[in-house]
Amino acid sequence: MRRFLERAIDQALGRAKADLVVKNTRFLNVVTGEIAESDIAICGDRIVGIYDDCYAGVREIDGRGRICVPGFIDTHVHCESTLVTPAEFDRCVLPRGTTTAICDPHEICNVLGVEGLRYFLDSALETVMDLRVQLSSCVPATHLETAGARLLAEDLVPHRDHPKVIGLAEFMNFPGVLAKDAEAMDKLAAFQDGHIDGHAPLLRGRDLNAYLSCRVRNCHETTGADEAMEKLRKGMQVLIRDGSVSKDVEALAGVISAETSPFVAFCTDDRNPLDIAEEGHLDHLIRKAIGLGAPVAHVYRAASWSAARGFGLTDRGLIAPGYRADIVMLDDLESCAVASVIQAGRLATPESFGGLRRIAPVGADSIRRAPVGPADFKVPAPGPTGPVIGVIPGKILTESLTASLPYRDGCREPDIDADILKIAVLERHGVNGNIGRGFVKGFGIREGALASSVGHDSHNLCVVGATDEDMALAVNRLIELQGGFVATRAGKIVGELALPLAGLMSLEDFETVETGLIALRQAVRAMGCPLAEPFLQLAFLPLPVIPHLKITDRGLVDVDRFELVA
Repeated sequence: MRRFLERAIDQALGRAKADLVVKNTRFLNVVTGEIAESDIAICGDRIVGIYDDCYAGVREIDGRGRICVPGFIDTHVHCESTLVTPAEFDRCVLPRGTTTAICDPHEICNVLGVEGLRYFLDSALETVMDLRVQLSSCVPATHLETAGARLLAEDLVPHRDHPKVIGLAEFMNFPGVLAKDAEAMDKLAAFQDGHIDGHAPLLRGRDLNAYLSCRVRNCHETTGADEAMEKLRKGMQVLIRDGSVSKDVEALAGVISAETSPFVAFCTDDRNPLDIAEEGHLDHLIRKAIGLGAPVAHVYRAASWSAARGFGLTDRGLIAPGYRADIVMLDDLESCAVASVIQAGRLATPESFGGLRRIAPVGADSIRRAPVGPADFKVPAPGPTGPVIGVIPGKILTESLTASLPYRDGCREPDIDADILKIAVLERHGVNGNIGRGFVKGFGIREGALASSVGHDSHNLCVVGATDEDMALAVNRLIELQGGFVATRAGKIVGELALPLAGLMSLEDFETVETGLIALRQAVRAMGCPLAEPFLQLAFLPLPVIPHLKITDRGLVDVDRFELVA
Protein backbone atom coordinates (compact mmCIF):
# COMPACT_ATOMS: atom_id res chain seq x y z
CA MET A 1 0.00 0.00 0.00
CA ARG A 2 2.83 2.41 0.79
CA ARG A 3 4.26 1.92 -2.70
CA PHE A 4 0.84 2.62 -4.19
CA LEU A 5 0.47 5.82 -2.17
CA GLU A 6 3.86 7.00 -3.34
CA ARG A 7 2.84 6.35 -6.96
CA ALA A 8 -0.45 8.18 -6.40
CA ILE A 9 1.36 11.24 -5.02
CA ASP A 10 3.77 11.37 -7.94
CA GLN A 11 0.97 11.01 -10.47
CA ALA A 12 -1.18 13.63 -8.74
CA LEU A 13 1.74 16.09 -8.78
CA GLY A 14 2.53 15.33 -12.41
CA ARG A 15 5.98 13.98 -11.59
CA ALA A 16 5.00 10.75 -13.33
CA LYS A 17 2.42 9.91 -15.95
CA ALA A 18 -0.90 8.80 -14.53
CA ASP A 19 -1.94 5.23 -15.28
CA LEU A 20 -5.02 6.55 -17.08
CA VAL A 21 -6.19 10.06 -17.97
CA VAL A 22 -9.56 11.07 -19.36
CA LYS A 23 -8.58 14.09 -21.47
CA ASN A 24 -10.54 17.07 -22.74
CA THR A 25 -13.63 16.23 -20.76
CA ARG A 26 -16.15 17.76 -18.42
CA PHE A 27 -17.44 16.32 -15.18
CA LEU A 28 -20.36 16.90 -12.85
CA ASN A 29 -19.29 17.85 -9.34
CA VAL A 30 -22.11 16.42 -7.22
CA VAL A 31 -20.94 18.47 -4.21
CA THR A 32 -21.31 21.90 -5.82
CA GLY A 33 -23.54 21.02 -8.76
CA GLU A 34 -21.14 22.67 -11.20
CA ILE A 35 -19.94 21.18 -14.47
CA ALA A 36 -16.17 21.59 -14.68
CA GLU A 37 -13.81 21.28 -17.65
CA SER A 38 -10.86 19.17 -16.60
CA ASP A 39 -8.72 16.14 -17.17
CA ILE A 40 -9.34 13.24 -14.78
CA ALA A 41 -6.13 11.47 -13.73
CA ILE A 42 -6.30 7.93 -12.33
CA CYS A 43 -3.70 5.83 -10.51
CA GLY A 44 -4.70 2.20 -10.23
CA ASP A 45 -8.31 2.20 -9.05
CA ARG A 46 -8.14 5.70 -7.58
CA ILE A 47 -8.73 9.20 -8.90
CA VAL A 48 -5.67 11.38 -8.17
CA GLY A 49 -6.20 14.53 -10.22
CA ILE A 50 -8.98 16.91 -11.31
CA TYR A 51 -9.36 20.65 -12.06
CA ASP A 52 -6.27 20.49 -14.26
CA ASP A 53 -6.03 20.13 -18.02
CA CYS A 54 -2.35 19.24 -18.29
CA TYR A 55 -2.21 15.65 -17.01
CA ALA A 56 -0.47 13.04 -19.16
CA GLY A 57 -1.25 9.36 -18.95
CA VAL A 58 0.31 6.04 -19.85
CA ARG A 59 -3.09 5.48 -21.36
CA GLU A 60 -5.40 8.30 -22.38
CA ILE A 61 -9.07 8.40 -23.29
CA ASP A 62 -10.44 11.31 -25.28
CA GLY A 63 -13.47 12.58 -23.37
CA ARG A 64 -14.24 15.39 -25.80
CA GLY A 65 -17.99 16.04 -25.98
CA ARG A 66 -18.65 13.83 -22.96
CA ILE A 67 -19.73 14.56 -19.39
CA CYS A 68 -18.38 12.34 -16.63
CA VAL A 69 -20.41 11.49 -13.52
CA PRO A 70 -19.71 9.16 -10.58
CA GLY A 71 -20.64 5.49 -11.06
CA PHE A 72 -24.21 4.59 -10.20
CA ILE A 73 -25.02 2.52 -7.10
CA ASP A 74 -28.05 0.23 -7.02
CA THR A 75 -28.83 0.29 -3.31
CA HIS A 76 -31.23 -2.64 -3.22
CA VAL A 77 -31.48 -5.43 -5.76
CA HIS A 78 -32.31 -9.10 -5.83
CA CYS A 79 -30.10 -10.42 -8.62
CA GLU A 80 -32.33 -13.49 -8.74
CA SER A 81 -35.17 -11.31 -9.99
CA THR A 82 -33.15 -10.44 -13.08
CA LEU A 83 -33.58 -14.18 -13.79
CA VAL A 84 -29.85 -14.59 -14.52
CA THR A 85 -26.79 -15.48 -12.47
CA PRO A 86 -24.74 -12.78 -10.72
CA ALA A 87 -22.12 -13.09 -13.47
CA GLU A 88 -24.70 -12.34 -16.15
CA PHE A 89 -26.24 -9.57 -14.03
CA ASP A 90 -22.78 -7.98 -13.98
CA ARG A 91 -22.42 -8.25 -17.74
CA CYS A 92 -25.94 -6.88 -18.24
CA VAL A 93 -25.90 -3.75 -16.06
CA LEU A 94 -22.29 -2.57 -15.76
CA PRO A 95 -22.23 -1.19 -19.33
CA ARG A 96 -25.27 0.92 -18.34
CA GLY A 97 -23.34 2.67 -15.59
CA THR A 98 -24.14 0.55 -12.52
CA THR A 99 -20.68 0.15 -11.00
CA THR A 100 -21.82 -0.95 -7.54
CA ALA A 101 -24.85 -3.05 -6.60
CA ILE A 102 -25.98 -4.01 -3.12
CA CYS A 103 -27.87 -7.26 -3.30
CA ASP A 104 -29.96 -9.27 -0.89
CA PRO A 105 -29.95 -12.96 -1.89
CA HIS A 106 -32.99 -13.76 0.20
CA GLU A 107 -34.79 -15.28 -2.79
CA ILE A 108 -32.27 -18.09 -3.12
CA CYS A 109 -31.78 -18.21 0.65
CA ASN A 110 -35.50 -18.89 1.16
CA VAL A 111 -35.06 -21.87 -1.16
CA LEU A 112 -31.60 -23.19 -0.23
CA GLY A 113 -30.59 -21.47 3.01
CA VAL A 114 -26.85 -21.18 3.71
CA GLU A 115 -26.03 -22.95 0.43
CA GLY A 116 -27.71 -20.14 -1.48
CA LEU A 117 -25.97 -17.46 0.59
CA ARG A 118 -22.58 -19.04 -0.05
CA TYR A 119 -23.32 -19.17 -3.78
CA PHE A 120 -23.85 -15.40 -3.81
CA LEU A 121 -20.85 -14.64 -1.61
CA ASP A 122 -18.64 -16.71 -3.92
CA SER A 123 -20.20 -15.12 -7.00
CA ALA A 124 -19.66 -11.59 -5.67
CA LEU A 125 -15.92 -12.23 -5.61
CA GLU A 126 -15.99 -12.95 -9.36
CA THR A 127 -17.68 -9.87 -10.85
CA VAL A 128 -16.19 -6.85 -12.60
CA MET A 129 -18.63 -4.50 -10.87
CA ASP A 130 -18.47 -4.26 -7.10
CA LEU A 131 -21.30 -6.56 -6.05
CA ARG A 132 -21.95 -6.27 -2.33
CA VAL A 133 -24.09 -8.73 -0.35
CA GLN A 134 -26.45 -8.15 2.53
CA LEU A 135 -27.11 -11.09 4.86
CA SER A 136 -30.71 -12.19 4.39
CA SER A 137 -32.65 -11.39 7.53
CA CYS A 138 -36.04 -12.94 6.81
CA VAL A 139 -35.68 -16.61 5.96
CA PRO A 140 -38.48 -17.53 6.14
CA ALA A 141 -39.99 -14.11 5.55
CA THR A 142 -42.93 -14.80 7.88
CA HIS A 143 -44.70 -17.59 9.73
CA LEU A 144 -47.57 -17.40 7.23
CA GLU A 145 -45.88 -19.46 4.50
CA THR A 146 -43.63 -22.47 4.01
CA ALA A 147 -40.05 -21.75 3.01
CA GLY A 148 -37.32 -24.15 2.01
CA ALA A 149 -34.93 -23.04 4.74
CA ARG A 150 -34.47 -21.09 7.96
CA LEU A 151 -31.60 -18.74 8.74
CA LEU A 152 -31.14 -17.78 12.39
CA ALA A 153 -28.87 -15.08 13.80
CA GLU A 154 -26.20 -17.68 14.47
CA ASP A 155 -26.26 -18.66 10.78
CA LEU A 156 -25.66 -15.07 9.66
CA VAL A 157 -23.10 -13.76 12.15
CA PRO A 158 -20.20 -15.97 10.88
CA HIS A 159 -20.45 -14.19 7.50
CA ARG A 160 -20.29 -10.61 8.85
CA ASP A 161 -16.59 -10.21 8.06
CA HIS A 162 -16.76 -11.48 4.50
CA PRO A 163 -15.13 -8.83 2.27
CA LYS A 164 -18.34 -8.37 0.25
CA VAL A 165 -20.78 -8.16 3.18
CA ILE A 166 -22.16 -4.80 4.32
CA GLY A 167 -24.70 -5.83 6.94
CA LEU A 168 -28.18 -7.23 7.56
CA ALA A 169 -30.55 -7.26 4.59
CA GLU A 170 -34.04 -5.78 4.44
CA PHE A 171 -35.95 -6.51 7.62
CA MET A 172 -39.27 -7.35 6.01
CA ASN A 173 -40.97 -8.71 9.08
CA PHE A 174 -41.74 -5.32 10.58
CA PRO A 175 -44.86 -6.71 12.33
CA GLY A 176 -42.50 -9.18 14.03
CA VAL A 177 -40.28 -6.29 15.11
CA LEU A 178 -43.20 -4.41 16.63
CA ALA A 179 -44.37 -7.59 18.36
CA LYS A 180 -40.82 -8.18 19.67
CA ASP A 181 -40.63 -11.61 18.05
CA ALA A 182 -37.70 -13.51 19.57
CA GLU A 183 -36.05 -14.45 16.25
CA ALA A 184 -36.38 -10.91 14.96
CA MET A 185 -34.89 -9.50 18.15
CA ASP A 186 -31.92 -11.88 17.98
CA LYS A 187 -31.04 -10.76 14.45
CA LEU A 188 -31.46 -7.07 15.16
CA ALA A 189 -29.40 -7.33 18.33
CA ALA A 190 -26.57 -9.10 16.49
CA PHE A 191 -26.23 -6.24 13.99
CA GLN A 192 -26.74 -3.17 16.19
CA ASP A 193 -23.18 -2.04 15.52
CA GLY A 194 -23.52 -2.52 11.76
CA HIS A 195 -25.84 -1.71 8.88
CA ILE A 196 -29.49 -2.83 8.84
CA ASP A 197 -31.66 -2.46 5.74
CA GLY A 198 -35.34 -1.66 6.13
CA HIS A 199 -38.61 -2.63 4.49
CA ALA A 200 -41.55 -0.69 5.86
CA PRO A 201 -44.45 -0.15 3.42
CA LEU A 202 -47.00 2.38 4.75
CA LEU A 203 -45.42 2.31 8.22
CA ARG A 204 -46.11 5.63 9.93
CA GLY A 205 -46.30 7.35 13.32
CA ARG A 206 -45.20 5.56 16.45
CA ASP A 207 -44.89 2.26 14.61
CA LEU A 208 -42.26 3.85 12.37
CA ASN A 209 -40.54 5.34 15.43
CA ALA A 210 -40.32 1.91 17.03
CA TYR A 211 -38.97 0.32 13.86
CA LEU A 212 -36.31 3.02 13.46
CA SER A 213 -35.38 2.71 17.12
CA CYS A 214 -33.85 -0.66 16.20
CA ARG A 215 -31.35 1.22 13.97
CA VAL A 216 -32.96 0.27 10.71
CA ARG A 217 -31.43 2.70 8.21
CA ASN A 218 -33.54 2.85 5.04
CA CYS A 219 -36.68 1.83 3.16
CA HIS A 220 -37.23 0.93 -0.49
CA GLU A 221 -40.98 0.31 -0.09
CA THR A 222 -42.07 3.96 0.05
CA THR A 223 -44.80 4.67 -2.51
CA GLY A 224 -46.06 8.19 -1.68
CA ALA A 225 -44.52 11.63 -1.15
CA ASP A 226 -46.10 12.18 2.28
CA GLU A 227 -44.84 8.81 3.45
CA ALA A 228 -41.38 9.61 2.07
CA MET A 229 -41.22 12.96 3.84
CA GLU A 230 -42.15 11.45 7.20
CA LYS A 231 -39.42 8.86 6.81
CA LEU A 232 -36.87 11.49 5.79
CA ARG A 233 -37.84 13.74 8.71
CA LYS A 234 -37.19 10.81 11.01
CA GLY A 235 -33.72 10.18 9.59
CA MET A 236 -34.57 7.23 7.35
CA GLN A 237 -32.88 7.08 3.97
CA VAL A 238 -35.49 6.66 1.21
CA LEU A 239 -34.46 4.38 -1.64
CA ILE A 240 -36.57 5.33 -4.65
CA ARG A 241 -37.44 2.21 -6.60
CA ASP A 242 -38.35 1.50 -10.18
CA GLY A 243 -38.43 -2.20 -10.98
CA SER A 244 -40.38 -4.33 -13.41
CA VAL A 245 -43.53 -4.18 -11.26
CA SER A 246 -43.08 -1.56 -8.56
CA LYS A 247 -42.54 1.83 -10.17
CA ASP A 248 -42.23 4.61 -7.61
CA VAL A 249 -40.07 7.26 -9.31
CA GLU A 250 -43.11 9.12 -10.64
CA ALA A 251 -44.60 9.41 -7.16
CA LEU A 252 -41.32 10.31 -5.43
CA ALA A 253 -39.28 12.38 -7.90
CA GLY A 254 -40.75 15.56 -6.41
CA VAL A 255 -39.20 14.67 -3.05
CA ILE A 256 -35.67 15.12 -4.42
CA SER A 257 -34.24 18.53 -3.50
CA ALA A 258 -30.98 20.10 -2.34
CA GLU A 259 -31.98 19.40 1.26
CA THR A 260 -33.19 15.80 0.82
CA SER A 261 -30.85 14.45 -1.86
CA PRO A 262 -28.11 13.45 0.62
CA PHE A 263 -30.69 11.12 2.18
CA VAL A 264 -32.23 9.75 -1.02
CA ALA A 265 -30.90 7.02 -3.33
CA PHE A 266 -32.16 4.78 -6.13
CA CYS A 267 -32.75 1.06 -6.44
CA THR A 268 -34.27 -1.44 -8.85
CA ASP A 269 -35.23 -4.21 -6.40
CA ASP A 270 -36.71 -6.52 -9.05
CA ARG A 271 -36.02 -5.80 -12.73
CA ASN A 272 -35.83 -8.39 -15.48
CA PRO A 273 -33.42 -8.44 -18.48
CA LEU A 274 -36.15 -7.47 -20.93
CA ASP A 275 -36.92 -4.24 -19.07
CA ILE A 276 -33.21 -3.55 -18.68
CA ALA A 277 -32.74 -3.98 -22.44
CA GLU A 278 -35.77 -1.86 -23.37
CA GLU A 279 -35.58 0.86 -20.71
CA GLY A 280 -32.32 0.58 -18.83
CA HIS A 281 -31.15 -0.04 -15.29
CA LEU A 282 -30.29 2.83 -12.92
CA ASP A 283 -29.79 5.00 -16.00
CA HIS A 284 -33.54 4.59 -16.57
CA LEU A 285 -34.37 5.78 -13.05
CA ILE A 286 -32.06 8.79 -13.38
CA ARG A 287 -33.50 9.71 -16.78
CA LYS A 288 -37.05 9.33 -15.49
CA ALA A 289 -36.49 11.41 -12.35
CA ILE A 290 -34.90 14.24 -14.36
CA GLY A 291 -37.72 14.06 -16.90
CA LEU A 292 -40.19 14.53 -14.06
CA GLY A 293 -38.48 17.74 -13.01
CA ALA A 294 -36.06 16.63 -10.29
CA PRO A 295 -32.92 18.82 -10.30
CA VAL A 296 -30.19 17.21 -12.38
CA ALA A 297 -27.30 17.56 -9.95
CA HIS A 298 -29.39 16.33 -7.02
CA VAL A 299 -30.49 13.25 -8.97
CA TYR A 300 -26.90 12.30 -9.80
CA ARG A 301 -25.89 12.99 -6.19
CA ALA A 302 -28.59 10.58 -5.00
CA ALA A 303 -27.47 7.94 -7.50
CA SER A 304 -23.86 8.04 -6.35
CA TRP A 305 -22.56 9.91 -3.29
CA SER A 306 -25.77 9.68 -1.24
CA ALA A 307 -26.13 5.99 -2.03
CA ALA A 308 -22.53 5.32 -1.03
CA ARG A 309 -22.76 7.25 2.23
CA GLY A 310 -25.97 5.51 3.24
CA PHE A 311 -24.18 2.16 3.14
CA GLY A 312 -20.83 3.22 4.58
CA LEU A 313 -19.03 3.04 1.24
CA THR A 314 -17.01 6.17 1.87
CA ASP A 315 -14.47 5.44 -0.87
CA ARG A 316 -16.79 6.22 -3.80
CA GLY A 317 -19.53 8.47 -5.13
CA LEU A 318 -17.50 11.53 -6.17
CA ILE A 319 -15.18 12.44 -8.99
CA ALA A 320 -12.49 13.71 -6.64
CA PRO A 321 -8.92 12.84 -5.60
CA GLY A 322 -8.78 9.86 -3.28
CA TYR A 323 -12.07 8.42 -4.47
CA ARG A 324 -12.53 5.14 -6.31
CA ALA A 325 -12.35 5.63 -10.08
CA ASP A 326 -15.90 4.48 -10.90
CA ILE A 327 -16.86 6.89 -13.68
CA VAL A 328 -19.71 6.93 -16.17
CA MET A 329 -19.06 8.85 -19.39
CA LEU A 330 -22.24 10.33 -20.83
CA ASP A 331 -23.15 11.70 -24.23
CA ASP A 332 -25.90 13.70 -22.57
CA LEU A 333 -26.51 14.54 -18.93
CA GLU A 334 -30.29 14.97 -18.83
CA SER A 335 -31.08 11.80 -20.80
CA CYS A 336 -28.33 9.86 -19.00
CA ALA A 337 -27.03 8.54 -22.32
CA VAL A 338 -24.20 6.21 -21.26
CA ALA A 339 -21.28 6.11 -23.71
CA SER A 340 -18.72 4.13 -21.68
CA VAL A 341 -17.89 3.12 -18.13
CA ILE A 342 -14.67 3.12 -16.12
CA GLN A 343 -14.85 0.57 -13.31
CA ALA A 344 -12.18 0.77 -10.61
CA GLY A 345 -9.85 2.61 -12.97
CA ARG A 346 -10.32 0.35 -15.98
CA LEU A 347 -12.42 0.95 -19.07
CA ALA A 348 -15.18 -1.68 -19.12
CA THR A 349 -15.25 -3.64 -22.38
CA PRO A 350 -16.75 -7.02 -23.38
CA GLU A 351 -13.31 -8.50 -22.73
CA SER A 352 -13.46 -7.31 -19.11
CA PHE A 353 -15.77 -10.19 -18.26
CA GLY A 354 -13.51 -12.89 -19.67
CA GLY A 355 -11.30 -14.95 -17.41
CA LEU A 356 -13.49 -14.65 -14.34
CA ARG A 357 -14.13 -17.88 -12.44
CA ARG A 358 -17.67 -19.16 -13.02
CA ILE A 359 -19.31 -20.37 -9.85
CA ALA A 360 -20.99 -23.78 -10.15
CA PRO A 361 -24.80 -23.54 -10.12
CA VAL A 362 -26.76 -24.83 -7.15
CA GLY A 363 -30.33 -25.92 -6.44
CA ALA A 364 -30.84 -28.07 -9.55
CA ASP A 365 -33.48 -30.22 -7.79
CA SER A 366 -35.30 -27.61 -5.75
CA ILE A 367 -38.85 -28.33 -7.06
CA ARG A 368 -39.83 -31.25 -4.83
CA ARG A 369 -43.50 -31.54 -5.66
CA ALA A 370 -45.47 -34.49 -7.01
CA PRO A 371 -47.57 -33.85 -10.14
CA VAL A 372 -51.04 -32.41 -9.54
CA GLY A 373 -54.46 -32.89 -11.13
CA PRO A 374 -57.41 -30.58 -11.87
CA ALA A 375 -59.19 -31.64 -8.68
CA ASP A 376 -56.36 -30.09 -6.61
CA PHE A 377 -57.64 -26.65 -7.61
CA LYS A 378 -61.22 -26.98 -6.39
CA VAL A 379 -62.17 -24.23 -3.94
CA PRO A 380 -64.68 -25.56 -1.37
CA ALA A 381 -66.63 -22.78 0.32
CA PRO A 382 -69.80 -22.32 2.41
CA GLY A 383 -71.32 -19.94 -0.16
CA PRO A 384 -70.69 -17.81 -3.25
CA THR A 385 -69.37 -14.67 -1.54
CA GLY A 386 -65.79 -14.31 -0.41
CA PRO A 387 -62.51 -12.37 -0.58
CA VAL A 388 -60.76 -11.60 -3.85
CA ILE A 389 -57.23 -10.25 -4.36
CA GLY A 390 -57.26 -7.08 -6.48
CA VAL A 391 -54.17 -6.58 -8.63
CA ILE A 392 -52.98 -2.99 -9.00
CA PRO A 393 -50.95 -2.72 -12.23
CA GLY A 394 -47.44 -1.45 -11.57
CA LYS A 395 -47.72 -2.01 -7.82
CA ILE A 396 -47.03 -4.89 -5.47
CA LEU A 397 -49.67 -3.47 -3.15
CA THR A 398 -53.00 -5.23 -3.70
CA GLU A 399 -56.63 -4.48 -2.92
CA SER A 400 -58.76 -6.56 -0.61
CA LEU A 401 -62.01 -7.08 -2.50
CA THR A 402 -65.18 -9.08 -1.93
CA ALA A 403 -67.19 -10.71 -4.71
CA SER A 404 -70.10 -13.08 -5.21
CA LEU A 405 -68.91 -15.83 -7.57
CA PRO A 406 -70.52 -18.70 -9.46
CA TYR A 407 -71.16 -21.47 -6.93
CA ARG A 408 -71.55 -25.16 -7.84
CA ASP A 409 -71.38 -28.36 -5.83
CA GLY A 410 -70.13 -26.54 -2.75
CA CYS A 411 -67.26 -24.82 -4.59
CA ARG A 412 -66.63 -21.27 -5.78
CA GLU A 413 -65.76 -20.88 -9.45
CA PRO A 414 -64.06 -18.14 -11.50
CA ASP A 415 -66.14 -15.34 -13.00
CA ILE A 416 -64.44 -14.79 -16.34
CA ASP A 417 -66.71 -11.93 -17.38
CA ALA A 418 -65.79 -10.06 -14.19
CA ASP A 419 -62.08 -10.84 -14.72
CA ILE A 420 -61.93 -12.96 -11.56
CA LEU A 421 -59.73 -16.06 -11.91
CA LYS A 422 -58.58 -18.81 -9.62
CA ILE A 423 -55.19 -18.52 -7.95
CA ALA A 424 -53.28 -21.18 -6.05
CA VAL A 425 -49.93 -21.40 -4.28
CA LEU A 426 -48.40 -24.87 -3.96
CA GLU A 427 -45.64 -25.67 -1.47
CA ARG A 428 -42.67 -26.88 -3.52
CA HIS A 429 -39.87 -27.54 -1.03
CA GLY A 430 -41.01 -31.05 -0.10
CA VAL A 431 -42.08 -30.01 3.40
CA ASN A 432 -45.85 -30.47 3.68
CA GLY A 433 -47.56 -30.44 0.27
CA ASN A 434 -49.79 -27.46 1.14
CA ILE A 435 -52.01 -25.78 -1.43
CA GLY A 436 -53.47 -22.33 -0.76
CA ARG A 437 -56.46 -21.46 -2.97
CA GLY A 438 -58.32 -18.25 -3.73
CA PHE A 439 -59.37 -15.78 -6.40
CA VAL A 440 -57.74 -12.78 -8.05
CA LYS A 441 -58.98 -9.91 -10.23
CA GLY A 442 -56.90 -8.08 -12.82
CA PHE A 443 -55.14 -10.58 -15.09
CA GLY A 444 -57.64 -10.28 -17.95
CA ILE A 445 -57.27 -13.89 -19.12
CA ARG A 446 -60.43 -15.48 -20.52
CA GLU A 447 -58.85 -18.91 -20.96
CA GLY A 448 -55.66 -20.67 -19.96
CA ALA A 449 -53.28 -20.31 -17.03
CA LEU A 450 -49.96 -18.77 -15.97
CA ALA A 451 -47.62 -20.49 -13.52
CA SER A 452 -44.35 -19.45 -11.91
CA SER A 453 -41.78 -20.87 -9.51
CA VAL A 454 -40.81 -17.29 -8.65
CA GLY A 455 -43.12 -16.37 -5.76
CA HIS A 456 -41.73 -13.93 -3.25
CA ASP A 457 -40.35 -14.70 -0.81
CA SER A 458 -40.63 -18.41 -0.15
CA HIS A 459 -40.88 -19.16 -3.87
CA ASN A 460 -43.55 -21.76 -3.82
CA LEU A 461 -45.34 -22.48 -7.10
CA CYS A 462 -47.91 -19.85 -8.05
CA VAL A 463 -50.60 -20.38 -10.68
CA VAL A 464 -53.51 -18.27 -11.89
CA GLY A 465 -56.03 -19.52 -14.41
CA ALA A 466 -59.48 -19.80 -15.89
CA THR A 467 -59.72 -23.61 -15.78
CA ASP A 468 -58.47 -26.26 -13.38
CA GLU A 469 -57.15 -28.32 -16.30
CA ASP A 470 -54.90 -25.57 -17.64
CA MET A 471 -53.71 -24.76 -14.13
CA ALA A 472 -52.69 -28.38 -13.54
CA LEU A 473 -50.93 -28.55 -16.91
CA ALA A 474 -48.95 -25.39 -16.15
CA VAL A 475 -47.87 -26.56 -12.68
CA ASN A 476 -46.81 -29.99 -13.92
CA ARG A 477 -44.70 -28.41 -16.64
CA LEU A 478 -43.00 -26.24 -14.00
CA ILE A 479 -42.15 -29.39 -12.07
CA GLU A 480 -40.65 -30.95 -15.21
CA LEU A 481 -38.58 -27.82 -15.91
CA GLN A 482 -37.45 -27.59 -12.28
CA GLY A 483 -38.65 -24.02 -12.25
CA GLY A 484 -39.51 -21.13 -14.52
CA PHE A 485 -42.53 -19.51 -16.14
CA VAL A 486 -45.23 -21.40 -18.07
CA ALA A 487 -48.30 -20.28 -20.02
CA THR A 488 -51.00 -22.77 -21.06
CA ARG A 489 -54.12 -22.38 -23.17
CA ALA A 490 -56.81 -24.87 -24.20
CA GLY A 491 -54.80 -27.81 -22.94
CA LYS A 492 -51.53 -26.80 -24.63
CA ILE A 493 -48.32 -25.16 -23.46
CA VAL A 494 -48.05 -21.91 -25.41
CA GLY A 495 -44.98 -20.39 -23.74
CA GLU A 496 -42.29 -21.19 -21.21
CA LEU A 497 -38.94 -20.06 -19.79
CA ALA A 498 -36.83 -22.49 -17.77
CA LEU A 499 -35.20 -21.25 -14.54
CA PRO A 500 -33.48 -24.36 -13.16
CA LEU A 501 -31.01 -22.67 -10.79
CA ALA A 502 -33.02 -22.95 -7.56
CA GLY A 503 -36.16 -22.43 -9.66
CA LEU A 504 -35.19 -18.76 -9.85
CA MET A 505 -32.46 -18.21 -12.44
CA SER A 506 -31.55 -19.29 -15.92
CA LEU A 507 -28.25 -20.93 -16.80
CA GLU A 508 -28.25 -19.04 -20.10
CA ASP A 509 -26.81 -15.62 -20.88
CA PHE A 510 -28.98 -12.54 -20.41
CA GLU A 511 -29.49 -12.09 -24.15
CA THR A 512 -31.04 -15.56 -24.41
CA VAL A 513 -33.28 -14.87 -21.42
CA GLU A 514 -34.33 -11.57 -22.98
CA THR A 515 -35.33 -13.35 -26.19
CA GLY A 516 -37.27 -15.96 -24.21
CA LEU A 517 -39.13 -13.29 -22.28
CA ILE A 518 -40.15 -11.55 -25.50
CA ALA A 519 -41.70 -14.78 -26.84
CA LEU A 520 -43.39 -15.45 -23.51
CA ARG A 521 -44.76 -11.91 -23.36
CA GLN A 522 -46.28 -12.30 -26.82
CA ALA A 523 -47.94 -15.57 -25.85
CA VAL A 524 -49.49 -14.07 -22.72
CA ARG A 525 -50.70 -10.95 -24.52
CA ALA A 526 -52.43 -13.21 -27.03
CA MET A 527 -54.32 -14.66 -24.05
CA GLY A 528 -55.73 -11.19 -23.32
CA CYS A 529 -53.59 -10.22 -20.34
CA PRO A 530 -53.13 -6.41 -20.19
CA LEU A 531 -50.42 -6.41 -17.52
CA ALA A 532 -46.97 -5.24 -18.58
CA GLU A 533 -45.22 -7.89 -16.48
CA PRO A 534 -47.79 -10.60 -15.66
CA PHE A 535 -45.34 -13.17 -14.28
CA LEU A 536 -43.66 -10.71 -11.95
CA GLN A 537 -47.07 -9.36 -10.92
CA LEU A 538 -48.02 -12.97 -10.13
CA ALA A 539 -44.76 -13.49 -8.26
CA PHE A 540 -45.64 -10.81 -5.69
CA LEU A 541 -49.11 -12.11 -4.85
CA PRO A 542 -47.68 -14.61 -2.33
CA LEU A 543 -45.73 -11.87 -0.50
CA PRO A 544 -47.48 -11.56 2.89
CA VAL A 545 -45.59 -8.48 4.08
CA ILE A 546 -47.03 -6.13 1.43
CA PRO A 547 -50.60 -4.89 2.04
CA HIS A 548 -53.38 -5.67 1.69
CA LEU A 549 -54.60 -9.16 0.67
CA LYS A 550 -52.12 -11.88 -0.38
CA ILE A 551 -52.03 -15.66 -0.69
CA THR A 552 -49.47 -18.27 0.38
CA ASP A 553 -49.42 -22.06 0.47
CA ARG A 554 -51.31 -21.75 3.77
CA GLY A 555 -54.16 -19.72 2.30
CA LEU A 556 -55.26 -16.10 1.98
CA VAL A 557 -53.44 -13.58 4.19
CA ASP A 558 -54.85 -10.36 5.61
CA VAL A 559 -51.58 -8.43 5.66
CA ASP A 560 -53.02 -5.50 7.61
CA ARG A 561 -53.88 -7.86 10.46
CA PHE A 562 -50.92 -10.14 9.66
CA GLU A 563 -52.99 -13.29 9.89
CA LEU A 564 -54.55 -15.95 7.71
CA VAL A 565 -58.10 -15.32 6.51
CA ALA A 566 -60.44 -17.82 8.10
